Amino acid sequence: MSVKEGPIGIILDSNALFIPLQFKIDVFNDLKLLLNRNFELILLSPVKHELEVLAKRSSPSIRKKAAYALKLAEKCKYLEIVKSKSESTDDVIVRTAKELRSPVFTNDKQLRKRLRDINVPVIYVRQKSHLEIDGLV
Repeated sequence: MSVKEGPIGIILDSNALFIPLQFKIDVFNDLKLLLNRNFELILLSPVKHELEVLAKRSSPSIRKKAAYALKLAEKCKYLEIVKSKSESTDDVIVRTAKELRSPVFTNDKQLRKRLRDINVPVIYVRQKSHLEIDGLV
């Protein structure tokens, strides 16, 4: 199998960065196997902000996981996105995925449904053991 040309951008939801701790899955290796092409993980500014808030204001166990997620986030391409007051982080993810035509990595069921409704491919954890993609990349 050969790797397809050009890296694909994958937008991360905050919960995607908790997966290595939560399910003991090496997301970088599993994404490489799943996609069979080069990829670039994209961290949107509202998602980073969400993680920073969790790292400061949550229970000790959540703070620890959020700190780990922020460490992983350093390996991602950071995109500053302007978020209106009426928009949720999920709204920003949906809007940006549509604009960039990028798949999204999330385990959030409601977000996955919103993305699939507009034909955006979604990467998620299946059976707590491996990554799967819903849609074509």
